[in-house]
Amino acid sequence: MSLSVLANTFANNILPILLLGGAGFALGKLLHVDPRSLGRVVFYVFSPVLIFDLLVKNQLKWSEAASVIGFTVTIVLFMGLLAFLFGNFLKLERPALVAVVITTMFANTGNYGLPLVSFAFGAEALSYAGVYFITTTFMFYTIGVVIASLGHMNLREAVVGLLKLPTLYAVLVAALVIQFGITIPAPISRAVDLAAGGTIPLMLVLLGVQMTDVELTGNRRALSLSVGLRLFAAPLLGLALAALFGIQGFARQGAVTQASMPSMVSATVLAAEYHLDSKLIAAAVFVSTLLSPLTLTLLLVFLGN
Repeated sequence: MSLSVLANTFANNILPILLLGGAGFALGKLLHVDPRSLGRVVFYVFSPVLIFDLLVKNQLKWSEAASVIGFTVTIVLFMGLLAFLFGNFLKLERPALVAVVITTMFANTGNYGLPLVSFAFGAEALSYAGVYFITTTFMFYTIGVVIASLGHMNLREAVVGLLKLPTLYAVLVAALVIQFGITIPAPISRAVDLAAGGTIPLMLVLLGVQMTDVELTGNRRALSLSVGLRLFAAPLLGLALAALFGIQGFARQGAVTQASMPSMVSATVLAAEYHLDSKLIAAAVFVSTLLSPLTLTLLLVFLGN
């Protein structure tokens, strides 16, 4: 693995993401753009359209998609278990422990993972990365919320929250289109193409805007544990589980890359909603995102060979 290969991989796949993210960061600092409003636009409009477009156009083999779903569920739960065990070993207090578990389990598979897979491996791998994104988003708003609320969540609220997931409906509609061979009318098809084409750039700008409100924490043990597990343990576990699940080719590239992303930015939303250690969660997201090019560049080269 030569230095020139690493440099080219970084320049062609990660640097474009950093440049657009940097533009979003500058936009947030200079114009004080509200990341919550922009995030809602991405979450409720652009993300589900992109997922629908990926599923319909690439016509995934559902057997392979099922393997990626199983892979995703397994690695998310296993990473949470690792975080819980190591956090108890380090005798972290409950707020810090919950923060570490949340930021270790859930990676930024949307506005960082999807663009990276698209740049590095193309549309075929992006389809499987989309399956990973849908699965981990579903788990975040179910298991993640349960963990954040420490068991005090109302069941009815949890169910209603699931029904508000727009990507869930995007998957259902795409499945119907594929199953029954439905022809999408030209106006709708063109609208979908326009929205899907703009989703990834908008996600990257949003990523930069979301980074403007970060405050670093003094809890270095908890921060180091979260970042270490997310950036170093997750890729190794992802490669092992991909072999165990028989995931190969584009599916392996998409799924393992997604599993190796830094902490999910949306974890800061749970922190605010459930009174977790907000500073620790924001710091874990920021530091893992800042350091991620170091580990992801090596991973992309390995997966590309």
